[in-house]
Amino acid sequence: MANGIRALALTVALGLPGAVLADGDTGHTGHAGGSRAIDHVPIGVVGEHNHGAGEFMLSYRFMFMSMKGNRDGTERVSTADVLTEFPVSPTAMDMEMHMFGLMWAPTDRLTLMAMVPYLRLDMDHRTGMGGSFTTRSDGFGDLSLSGIYELYGGEQHQLLLNLGMSGPTGTLRAADNLPPTMGERVKLPYPMQIGSGTPDLLPGLTWNGDFGRVRLGTQVRGVYRIGRNREGYRLGHRFAATGWAAVELCRSVSASLRFSFDKWKDIVGDDDDLNGDTVPTADPSLRAGRRVDAALGLNYLVGSGPLKGHRFAIEVARPIHQILDGPQLETDWLTTAGWQLAF
Repeated sequence: MANGIRALALTVALGLPGAVLADGDTGHTGHAGGSRAIDHVPIGVVGEHNHGAGEFMLSYRFMFMSMKGNRDGTERVSTADVLTEFPVSPTAMDMEMHMFGLMWAPTDRLTLMAMVPYLRLDMDHRTGMGGSFTTRSDGFGDLSLSGIYELYGGEQHQLLLNLGMSGPTGTLRAADNLPPTMGERVKLPYPMQIGSGTPDLLPGLTWNGDFGRVRLGTQVRGVYRIGRNREGYRLGHRFAATGWAAVELCRSVSASLRFSFDKWKDIVGDDDDLNGDTVPTADPSLRAGRRVDAALGLNYLVGSGPLKGHRFAIEVARPIHQILDGPQLETDWLTTAGWQLAF
């Protein structure tokens, strides 16, 4: 597979305008916005780099996640089995996220970052009576503001401290028409809501290692929820860790392999408008889980022409292990595509 990825990336690089073969020079771990694709980490990682004083960066990411079928613990659970416990069972869910980002560095060691997502959620259901229906919600999610501070920066190694907070700007009252309510709009369960409703702390630590045409990195991040939202609950705290290796295929193209671990807890409290006996997604005690993903990525940095300096990237991930406090929809695959420009 690695040979296939390398061949594909070389073919793409040689056919794209601005692609330049590597000339053997090495980069450094310092600020992003370098002249080589290897200077950028996989697009699925956020808050992993800083910038030089006065530098800006605009970014856009499109993320898609597909979930299909239910799981309890490590075992898959059929829709028929879920319907023996609940009148309604979720069967599939798609999540689309458009993430807009802005970074600015007031100093060489400190970079500030703002990000806001726009989400679209679709969930399919089956009922015990043999019917089916789909619910949808969309809107801007929670705005996050973060600082990235360089604790150490050398020729080969860099250590960054991430500290931020997200504000409760996403709605908690997304609703849709639900059978058998005969057209009446009803508040949707927890996974279909757009925001958390609480101010959330976003701590993290990132290490980058530069070894010439090979880059290594690792990051740990958390989401710590503060208090409860106005609906009477808070989402579970989250912990995530990831590590990656990237190789330079040519100056304009790099390929990466990344593994990630994500763990999240059950919801604390509950929303009085939701009935956890009707569908698993409305039960706050059935939301915890953990998952390990493997992801392959490609970076392309335009080296010349009117788009010089623009970075385009894609990463496709698939779970290799997941344990869910279910019945809960399992994740099938995820993809992230993005664009970045530093100036």
